[in-house]
Amino acid sequence: MQIKFESELDYQQDAINAIVGIFKGQEVCTSNFTVFSPAFLAKQKNIEFNQLGYANKLQLTEAQILENVQKIQLHNGMKPSAKEDIDVKHLDFSVEMETGTGKTYVYLRSIMKMNQQYGFTKFIIVVPSIPIKEGVYKSLQITESHFKGLYANINYKYFIYDSSRLNEIRDFATNDQLQIMVINIDAFRNSFDDSKDANSSVRIIHRYNDKLGYKPLQLIQDTRPVVIIDEPQTTLSTPLAKKAVKNLNPLTILRYSATHKEKLNQVYKLDAIDAYNKQLVKQIEVASVKVEGSPTNAAYVKLVSVQNKKGITAKLELDVIVKGDRKRKIVEVKKPDDLVQVTRIPEYDGFQVNEIYTQAGNEYIEFLNGTILKLGEVVGSVDESLIKRMMIHKTIEEHLNKELLLNPKGIKVLSLFFIDAVKHYRVYDEDGNAQNGDYATIFEEEYKKLIKKPKYQSLFGEIKDLDSEASDVHNGYFSIDKKAKASNKKEKFEYFKDSKEDKPSKDDEETYNLIMKEKEKLLSFDSKLRFIFSHSALKEGWDNPNVFQICTLKEAGASEIRRRQEIGRGLRLAVNQEGERIRGFDVNTLTVMASESYEDFVENLQKDIEKETGIVFGILQTHSFNNIVVAMEGSDPVFFGQEQSARLFDFLMLKGYINNKGKVQELLKDDLRTGNVDLPEHLEDHVKAQVIETLKHTAGKIEVKRNEDKQPVTVNKRVLLSPDFKELWDKIKFKTTYSVDFDSQKLVEACQKHISERLVVSRGRLVYEKVDLAMTQGGVTLASEAITDYGIINQQVEVLPDIVTYLQNETQLTRKSIVQILQGCTNLKYFKINPQKFIEGCIDIINEQMRLHIIDGIVYTKIGDHEFYRQELFEEEQLTGYLKKNMQASTKSPYEHVVYDSGIESQLAQKFETTSNVKVYAKLPGWFRIDTPLGAYNPDWAVLFEIDGTYKLFFVIESKGSMGYEFLRPAEQGKIDCGKEHFKELSRATGSQISLEYVKDIEDVANLAMAKV
Repeated sequence: MQIKFESELDYQQDAINAIVGIFKGQEVCTSNFTVFSPAFLAKQKNIEFNQLGYANKLQLTEAQILENVQKIQLHNGMKPSAKEDIDVKHLDFSVEMETGTGKTYVYLRSIMKMNQQYGFTKFIIVVPSIPIKEGVYKSLQITESHFKGLYANINYKYFIYDSSRLNEIRDFATNDQLQIMVINIDAFRNSFDDSKDANSSVRIIHRYNDKLGYKPLQLIQDTRPVVIIDEPQTTLSTPLAKKAVKNLNPLTILRYSATHKEKLNQVYKLDAIDAYNKQLVKQIEVASVKVEGSPTNAAYVKLVSVQNKKGITAKLELDVIVKGDRKRKIVEVKKPDDLVQVTRIPEYDGFQVNEIYTQAGNEYIEFLNGTILKLGEVVGSVDESLIKRMMIHKTIEEHLNKELLLNPKGIKVLSLFFIDAVKHYRVYDEDGNAQNGDYATIFEEEYKKLIKKPKYQSLFGEIKDLDSEASDVHNGYFSIDKKAKASNKKEKFEYFKDSKEDKPSKDDEETYNLIMKEKEKLLSFDSKLRFIFSHSALKEGWDNPNVFQICTLKEAGASEIRRRQEIGRGLRLAVNQEGERIRGFDVNTLTVMASESYEDFVENLQKDIEKETGIVFGILQTHSFNNIVVAMEGSDPVFFGQEQSARLFDFLMLKGYINNKGKVQELLKDDLRTGNVDLPEHLEDHVKAQVIETLKHTAGKIEVKRNEDKQPVTVNKRVLLSPDFKELWDKIKFKTTYSVDFDSQKLVEACQKHISERLVVSRGRLVYEKVDLAMTQGGVTLASEAITDYGIINQQVEVLPDIVTYLQNETQLTRKSIVQILQGCTNLKYFKINPQKFIEGCIDIINEQMRLHIIDGIVYTKIGDHEFYRQELFEEEQLTGYLKKNMQASTKSPYEHVVYDSGIESQLAQKFETTSNVKVYAKLPGWFRIDTPLGAYNPDWAVLFEIDGTYKLFFVIESKGSMGYEFLRPAEQGKIDCGKEHFKELSRATGSQISLEYVKDIEDVANLAMAKV
């Protein structure tokens, strides 16, 4: 199977435009250089060497780039860069994107767009490790046909730097087409010492090469590459690494990560909270296996670790009293601590630390009562293997339950087990005969038990490969080593071995290659493999969209787990057998089987997020409100701005809602709960609504739901089978198909009109800079600040780009239509003055008019009397929710509980329940969809509203709270408009009266009903 890519995801487009927009106004151009050094040419006799290299070239000034960057930052709600932050000699920008949201796709597509719009041809992707390097190369392979389809069959070459293939470096420099090189930071960050000979430790990239006539690095430097840093917090973790990247002589550095430690000129942010709330990654649920009450009726003590760096101490897992409750915690102790005082539990009498021994391989702790514990050993607990068995059992059960739900939808379910030592999965005798380790043995035993349950043995075949052996459905991805057999010293066998996270070997690289190559294979039902055991060192650089369960089986005494990193392996949204991404939390839920209590997991996951991403929960910043939309000028939003955002920050601080560091105070949380937040009176209602949403997002914390609280929502048959609900459902249940019937000539005329009236392109300008130089023994230096003067460019551009092809690629209109549009424009003179700005303006206007004409010209047709959503689906399709999180009791809907997605929906459901005019209502399930040109549309509610016991009105309702319709995204508006046309067609075809309405609260519904009556 082949994964399909979605090209119109708003958040990805925003991230791409943020980077591409930095260079807005840059004309398409390149520069040339000789590809042989003067020293090389001097040695040649009677031979001409005139081959040229092609380099990126930047024409914009610092002022132009600063203006572009600040506009982008305002639009995206970022802190604006200052003048001193932009230096054309050292351009450096950051993009933050959460794991699983398509970071690699975004920067690869940004490469394509920068090449198309500005003619940049040299790009280098610098990665920190082998698995990420292989992952990037895999992404380049699987996106190639997709990008060529988007960008007019663009011709480009990509390769992984290999010091044994230096001809690729020459081709990188001399080819005028788009070139993309992927390189590991380790390949070029070591010594720059020219004095060392070719046999020294100096990397080949720094050595002079006779065939190239240059050092390979010098050829790269001459190309002025755009350097993309993948995971800069790791790639640029040392001063030497930063120096090495600057030594590439980049035109600009672009940093992409979910966990930046250094955010330079940040232009876009999609952090963990944004991605989660927008359902761009899987929902997380956590499960844990714990022991309640010691079966030995004794004190529970586990030796987790010992250390002798800042005094001799040990970490123990103990039961302790916290706020009156007994909880299991890890506590650090030293001699002569008494565990009774530490835990406040009398059972620990006699457990006073007598000795802590830290010698590697022989670590232990001794207590005065004679108890001695080695690393990882436990007293007062059940056998650790029983806990591991339960974790494996529950992971398999979760997996099989998801297969029942998702296999019929064409979604293959995968589960991932992380272990710390291969010996737990596979063991070998001296002759290389492999046997199951303890985890593999437990897995097969538990799988055989579970698969025999009647619900999994269904005749309908929801569970795949029922007849397969347990050994066929699991496998391990570990590094391979060769070892001589005891019976024959010359003969060798292959065996799994532990990977080294800090120093990957050649064997590790082969493992990464294998797991990357089999990424798509794992997604197919053709492969029986569904349960994957992997070494913890593979946590970076590999993930799979269909991992729905992650179980961490820690070896006793192992190092602290990294929760955020592990769950990142399963955060991507699932794909079906056609390679299509499936959205919605109803499908995308990641179950984490934690090796700690769920309370500790949630607490520590939040700490991980704060530590790794820089997010501080509950903190507002002076720029938090700068991209709130206050008005619209045509299709362009007018933003609140940095100055007003800072004033609002000060107002909130004076009210006591936040402290001087922006931390949300309890007063604000209380007022948010009661709906009595005090804001400046001059703010308009739609601005206040957006401010309130920002405050709510900031005051809350990421929600990780307890697997124990998840429960299916039962059907309320009294409502489902009632005449009122049947009458409502019979009005809205029918399916339609749509066609777009618009006048192409009107579209052409509208584009001509708006381009002529709205598109004004300023002339280019000359930038004159003058600076005094000084010559000293130290060299030539700048003696003064540059004096700058600007002048208008009156000269026409000599070589104009192919505007028709540009516009065709970006709008998908035919060449004939593009030519018609341009011929009717009255301001084509601007194209000759500044071609790039004119093209960019045309693209924006044409796409805007296309969207308006498509929606205006859409026609829906009822398919027939037999194509509809059956009422029985409410009983057949499973709905789940979380107690006290997103469920509330209902007496008027077809379910016993309403599962809501936001606070606004919760409030509406409460109003529906208490408003006597509402006879029945339904939160429309995810399977109730209306097809639109902008994607599937799932309305929020269906409501039967009755007045005076006589007038019945049938509404389908969409609501975004108090935010006005005009402030919705155009795509959201378009889907709602399509939904209205769908229900107009149903009203016409069935002779009924039902309408789709955008409302803010129950009063809007009542007003609409009264007006219709």
